[in-house]
Amino acid sequence: MMQYNMGLKGCKAHLENAIIIHMSLKIKPKILKHLPKMLKIIRGEARQWRPPVAGTFVNSPHAPFKILISTVLSLRTKDTTTEPASHRLFIKADTPQKMLTLSAEEIEKLIYPVGFYRTKARNILVICRRLLDDFGGKVPSEMDQLLSLKGVGRKTANLVLTVGYNKYGICVDTHVHRISNRWGLVRTTTPDKTEEALRRVLPKRHWIAFNDALVSYGQNLCSPISPFCSRCKIAKLCPRIGVRHRR
Repeated sequence: MMQYNMGLKGCKAHLENAIIIHMSLKIKPKILKHLPKMLKIIRGEARQWRPPVAGTFVNSPHAPFKILISTVLSLRTKDTTTEPASHRLFIKADTPQKMLTLSAEEIEKLIYPVGFYRTKARNILVICRRLLDDFGGKVPSEMDQLLSLKGVGRKTANLVLTVGYNKYGICVDTHVHRISNRWGLVRTTTPDKTEEALRRVLPKRHWIAFNDALVSYGQNLCSPISPFCSRCKIAKLCPRIGVRHRR
């Protein structure tokens, strides 16, 4: 019975991948034709919006470390809360060595009220100890090594790679996942599946900038419920898949 169930799971996973590939091939000629123009317009609009938190640390000292820690703090937390919490923390400690001089309770007070602040404070200390013990105090620049860190998933790892090290990757958060499906660029159910699908259909030249463009766009215009289509400069190019109400 167990082998039979495992077989069903394997068939289901294979079918899901086949559907993703089929849908990707189906939409590719339509949406990808307009994608460079759409992204150019969005980047132009983004100049009036506040950049995502991780992007504010790009040119600062110890950028990969700050991007890593601020992204850990951002999980299930709005940027309006994450950004000031990150700055409060980095004033006290902006390297793994300095972070380990703080207690979990001190970090909790500095990052409050980010979501799950107690768990994140403990994870930060574990991350910093690993960085010192296994990576010479530096944030690794390889996906597998980043994923081995406590509390680090693919979104965080990709953001460190793309923003911190300017390496190819596709960072998929809730905004990138939602908008990629809304545009018909992919048809997926989770951010991880969206990343997998985007790696197949999205031209590599767009990978690094894709997250920054869509996060700002998703925060300010292309909201989850009732997006501001009347104010959107790419509305005529957008198929608005799944949008039932818009403003």
